[in-house]
Amino acid sequence: MSESALLAELDEQLRQLDAEGLKRRRRTLDAPCGPLARIDGRELISFCSNDYLGLANDPALVDAACAGARRWGVGSGASHLVSGHLTPHDLLEEKLAAFTGFDRALLFSTGYMANLGIVVSLVGRGDAVFADKLNHASLIDAVQLSRADHERYPHGDLAALERLLAASTARRKLILTDAVFSMDGDLAPLPRLLQLAERFDAWLVVDDAHGFGVLGIQGRGSLSHFDIPANPRLIYMGTLGKAAGGAGAFVAGSETVIEWLLQRARTYIFTTGSSPIIACALLASLELIEQGDERRRHLHRLTDTLRAGLAGSRWRLMPSPTAIQPVIIGDNHEALRVALALFERGLWVPAIRPPTVPKGTARLRVSLSSAHSETQVQLLVDALRELEELE
Repeated sequence: MSESALLAELDEQLRQLDAEGLKRRRRTLDAPCGPLARIDGRELISFCSNDYLGLANDPALVDAACAGARRWGVGSGASHLVSGHLTPHDLLEEKLAAFTGFDRALLFSTGYMANLGIVVSLVGRGDAVFADKLNHASLIDAVQLSRADHERYPHGDLAALERLLAASTARRKLILTDAVFSMDGDLAPLPRLLQLAERFDAWLVVDDAHGFGVLGIQGRGSLSHFDIPANPRLIYMGTLGKAAGGAGAFVAGSETVIEWLLQRARTYIFTTGSSPIIACALLASLELIEQGDERRRHLHRLTDTLRAGLAGSRWRLMPSPTAIQPVIIGDNHEALRVALALFERGLWVPAIRPPTVPKGTARLRVSLSSAHSETQVQLLVDALRELEELE
């Protein structure tokens, strides 16, 4: 195929995405992450980010980052196992392990890389992974890279999962789940998943990207929310770019599991260590998370305000108790039209379409933050109520 034919094929596929209402558009912000965004000279109230506790631009994190830059510089200079593991990284791993109640923690540059590292290191050919169908893309890709059998069960259907586990003759089994599902906002039934892992001698890997910092005692995450203590077969992944307000991720588990990941996780071994500036900022973030009960209470009040305000309207909310509040639209083009109408009213809410969500479930994904005010959330409710009458 000639170069021109290759490009023409891509152009046609891009046109098809646009025709189906699936083409994404990137916007450039001219303001720090926060409830107010500035785009093309316009100020909007943003309901887009996963900065659930409003820490991304918190002065304590900014000060810690500046102090860290003066003390440790900007870059780590090498992978963690060569010379890129600095004192702030080590201290952060110790603090994260203690905070989550596990023996040890290991830092990764992103949650995506953490998930790839966990799954590929623990299972391979002849093994089986049992995964919720609504798991995050990073978990799906991790299974594909591992070459293990990929057994997907309907969302939250533990009876189906039990049948799959009982029928499996795999050498090793691994149950893989989001803790808070990123597009629906609901919680996985972690206690019952752990019971199945115990019964069928399987690993249980929990991706708590959207629960860490928000759920549980002092924001210790979804395991704490369900009062689940550390367990040798539990492997816990938390991201640090959402409620923690920084960047990166960590995996917490038993001493043996974490040492194995350090020795075998390619996404840890073969990449430059994250900036020490981020580690310094995250050490400050952990303190604020631990002391952040009022932030979490305010976040829950905002969730109640949104849900109560839209109750009885045509806008169908998912049964989500978290800061992720999806408003189901259905049609891709209609979701885009409603999002644009909100944008024109100074409210930025992303339209989420397939393949991120199943076909026919295009939605507005409202992400709430403790940095939002009651007034800002009420403005969103009022705008959606107004659009309801116009649609």
